[in-house]
Amino acid sequence: LSTRHKHTAHHISAAEGQERAMRKRMYGRYTQELGAYAKEEAARLREEGVRRPSVTERSRSLELLENDKGCCAKCRTQKWMYVNLESNVFLQYLAWVTYPVVLITFSAGFTQLLAPQAVGSGIPEIKTILRGVVLKECLTFKTFVAKVIGLTSALGSGMPLGKESPFVHIASLGAALLCKFMSLFGGIYENESRNIELLSVACAVGVSCVFAAPIGGLLFSIEAMSTFFTVRNYWRGFFAATVTAFMYRVLAVWNRDEVTITALLPTNFRQDFPFDLQELPAFAVLGIASGLGGALFVCLNRQIVQLIRNQKTIKKFLMKKRLLYPALVTLLVSTLTFPPGFGQFMAAKLTQMESLETLLDNQTWSKQGIPEEFDSNSLSQAWKHPQVNVFVTLTLFVVMKFWMSALAMTMPVPCGAFMPVFVIGAAFGRLVGESMAAWFPDGVHSDGTIYPIEPGVYAAVGAAALSGAVTHTVSTAVVVFELTGQISHILPVMIAVILANAVAQSLQPSLYDSLIMIKKLPYLPELGWGHHEKYNICVEDIMIRDVMYITLNCCYRDLHDVLLTGHLKTLALLESSESMILLGSIERAQIQALLSLQLGRPRRLKYLRDRATAEKRLSVGSHPGSEDGSTMVNQETSLSSTPTPSMKPLKPALKRPSVVDCPTEIPMPTSKILPLCFSPLSSLSSPGLQIAEWEENQLDEQVNFDNCMIDPAPIQLVESTSLHKTHTIFSLLGLDHAYVTSIGRLIGVVSLKELQKAIEGSVAVKGVNVRPPLASFRDSGTSGTIMNNENKARDLHKLWNRRKLMSLPQEHRASDSDEKSK
Repeated sequence: LSTRHKHTAHHISAAEGQERAMRKRMYGRYTQELGAYAKEEAARLREEGVRRPSVTERSRSLELLENDKGCCAKCRTQKWMYVNLESNVFLQYLAWVTYPVVLITFSAGFTQLLAPQAVGSGIPEIKTILRGVVLKECLTFKTFVAKVIGLTSALGSGMPLGKESPFVHIASLGAALLCKFMSLFGGIYENESRNIELLSVACAVGVSCVFAAPIGGLLFSIEAMSTFFTVRNYWRGFFAATVTAFMYRVLAVWNRDEVTITALLPTNFRQDFPFDLQELPAFAVLGIASGLGGALFVCLNRQIVQLIRNQKTIKKFLMKKRLLYPALVTLLVSTLTFPPGFGQFMAAKLTQMESLETLLDNQTWSKQGIPEEFDSNSLSQAWKHPQVNVFVTLTLFVVMKFWMSALAMTMPVPCGAFMPVFVIGAAFGRLVGESMAAWFPDGVHSDGTIYPIEPGVYAAVGAAALSGAVTHTVSTAVVVFELTGQISHILPVMIAVILANAVAQSLQPSLYDSLIMIKKLPYLPELGWGHHEKYNICVEDIMIRDVMYITLNCCYRDLHDVLLTGHLKTLALLESSESMILLGSIERAQIQALLSLQLGRPRRLKYLRDRATAEKRLSVGSHPGSEDGSTMVNQETSLSSTPTPSMKPLKPALKRPSVVDCPTEIPMPTSKILPLCFSPLSSLSSPGLQIAEWEENQLDEQVNFDNCMIDPAPIQLVESTSLHKTHTIFSLLGLDHAYVTSIGRLIGVVSLKELQKAIEGSVAVKGVNVRPPLASFRDSGTSGTIMNNENKARDLHKLWNRRKLMSLPQEHRASDSDEKSK
């Protein structure tokens, strides 16, 4: 009887196994015919037999959860300590928490000591540099070393941090250092435009080496980094990105982690019937929800940073204890992800790459119902829990990782956010896919054939949509295609990504623009779509009308006063204060050089020597009664005959910085700093008062602009230029200011600050007058057009006649002197 029961139980278990296999074939990963499935399964078993010789060794490796492909973010040392201390939960907790805390603390301390510029993503700084702003400390060798070592420690800690953005910064650092090295052999690498082009290519290299996605890497770098992209760099970027992806995958083959070069996370989605039209609304809803989630992630990250900065007590305490904040954040996250604790409900044992691999799996978890029916030989077993189902596990994973990633990004370590957001999006898509599989257990019927729902497809769509919403890019769809090696679901992915971008861009800036705002970097924000009122704003609505300038007939005292009252880098040069005709612009360094030539130490010493010589001659051969008068006559004669220091005429400067060696400080007249205790009688012969009197005379002289670098063609806008066109000009040329003229007359100036305020909507500030939306349209009406044109034509004739009589500073030409000599 007992034998009969044993045989009966054996047959029942065999039948259950066959039924389980049939259910797995119907609703799981394998949707091909039985013969093809058998061949494929036999090949897989033979391959596993070669790779894994024994069942005991296989189960042990699964117990340790080691990634054989070498893509773990956590070190195996932590897992080894955790597994070998399973007899004592407290020691397990200490091993699980101490390891990441030590690594994060080391990363923060090492980065702060060596190069604080290596902290964070790096993409905001590179994006600012590509616009034309000079940030020298961000592209040094010390920053490179700090970024590499700090990023290695941060990723090894297992915190929810990404490596895509730091890899972009590392590639840019390598490009900048390579340019410095190659400049020793050729001057072409010293060209600023050449360096900018190389940096844009380096951004594509940084993305492609993370996901082995050369096409998506280049497109992502164009979308996220460049406002305008030079087409001639297109093939260079593709070449560099392809070589990078090739080397990344070849190294995996050389290390025997892969048999051949394949996709990083290959999937086996259905090809003959990838999706049904009835699933498109679900993909659209997934994209809209991902857009809301992306905007919420950016807002949450910014609110955390502002909360820390606005609280003076917390800010002052953290400034003194710089390493305490990252240690506390790491302790909190590690405690919540402890596997025997709360981490058992969110698959905390898996790394980011392992989680992404399981989420893209085509096996339908919700179809199996009970946890015991998970495949015991796969990493998906980490998602099962005896008390809760897979929906609760996925929901907790999405919610917890969402705020943990936003919080971990605020730590002062080299880190990014793309990879954590990518994994969160895959988990959210998996949750939607499992829900669809539960709502439609029989799948989709088409032509008498049953096609089950594939949750892995929803995971891929969610990953592309959420990461695209956070970064405001569409190229994440291409990254997903190259990452999985399949393009059959291009339509659902593109629909979800476009909808996610539309929602996110209407609510929040991108993550990189948000970081630029937090760091207060000089960058011009993008014009948001849907804000039609901004397209009715003109330059005259936002320009600064009180412009600081110098005239052609000004004196050195005017130059000195201008330097003391403002801190502008360039000043407008006008014909006169009455005409306000713009002749050009002069850099601040050139004005300092002019004052240095006029009031510098060499001329002061020469004046004292000439005065001493004149007094000596008077004391020997002149009458005592006329000593004072003769002294003054000789002083004036010596000053008038004193030649100015010879200096070659300089060519007009356009946008290049000044190369004149000039003092960084403004020359101060001696009369401003004389002691007040001097009496008039005792100080008549004082050298200090003599110098002060000489300086006063020098400051009243007219400025000679012949030896000054003048930009004869500064960027000018007319008052009716639209905000959209102004934004395009500033972005394309990398400007920081532009003059506003009307028939050649200077009427205002627009800087990057005013343009940024206008785009952000806060145009009601000092110096900005907001006009009605239709004011410019009414100004161009037919009633006043003819009269305005006649007035402008009359003014143009007057200006042309004045130009014939006006003498401008001329640059010295060798050809002219040669003709005169002939």
